[in-house]
This record gives sequence, structure tokens and C-alpha cells, in this order.
Amino acid sequence: MSSRIRSTAAVAAATALAFTLMPAGTASAHGYISNPPSRQAQCAAGTVSCGPIQWEPQSVEGPKGLMSCSGGNQIFSELDDDNYGWDATPVGTTATFDWNLTAAHATAEWEYFIDGQLVDSVDGGGVQPPFNFSHDVDLSGYSGEQTVLARWNVADTPNAFYVCVDVNIGAL
Repeated sequence: MSSRIRSTAAVAAATALAFTLMPAGTASAHGYISNPPSRQAQCAAGTVSCGPIQWEPQSVEGPKGLMSCSGGNQIFSELDDDNYGWDATPVGTTATFDWNLTAAHATAEWEYFIDGQLVDSVDGGGVQPPFNFSHDVDLSGYSGEQTVLARWNVADTPNAFYVCVDVNIGAL
């Protein structure tokens, strides 16, 4: 009986060791807008107290076509709450959105929405973008405090990355 217990203990220890030594899964998403500070950037900077997104602001990925700041990820649900205390950045009628990527995926397009309406679209040409780049987006059809939903559609997967940026249009 004691050899059976030892065998079981050895298998359990080996299994635990194997799981410990296995590589950790990587975050599935890889980019966000750093300026004007997106909701993810505000979490990462500690401007707003957030959950796990504070440690991985680049990790908001979900199926293409969603219109949520969290990309449908329950773990990042605070990003969907418009009353969470987000700072709105004053911008003119054109805003420059600075992207910070940690993995540059081949890109179909970037889309910018306000209230579910497409404001601008930038063709990605199916190529990998640089790790840092900017888009100038014409917001002249809007004024006051608005939330811009930016959606980065990856060319070779069914997924997109989601970012929301709170701005005060015309405040500059």
C-alpha cells in the first residue's frame, strides 16, 4: 500500500511540476491608444482605478464587429462604464490618436466611431504597422464630450482590438 501511495504522490508531483514549467499563455491582444489617453491608458497610469486592464492595456481583443470598449471581455467590463470617472481630453475638431502596439498584426483597417456612427476609416493594406504610429481623425461633425471607439481590425484573424478614448471636442 505504501508503494501505491508513493506512486500516486510521485505522479501528482510530476503533474504539478509539468504545469508549473509549461509556458504561460500570452495575452491575446496587442495594442491601444496612448494619446489622447484611452480608457486603457488611464487605467495603466493609475488615473482611474481599474481591474486587470491596468497591467495589460494592450489586451482588449474580441470578434470583429463589436461596438464595446471591452471588446466583449467581461474581465475588462469597467471599460464599458461611461460613468467610471474617465478623464475627457480637450481636442480640436481634428484629433491625433497615437497607437502603441506590442505586436504588430497585419491590418485590414482601423475604424473610429462616435455613438455607433463611423467617423473615419484608415486602410491597413493587409500589412503590419509600425509599433508606434498616429492617425489624424476629423471630428468636426461632433462637439462636447464624446467617447471615440477605435477598432483595429486584424487582416488574418476574425478578431479586432478595441479602444475607447474620451474627448471633449472643440475644447481647444
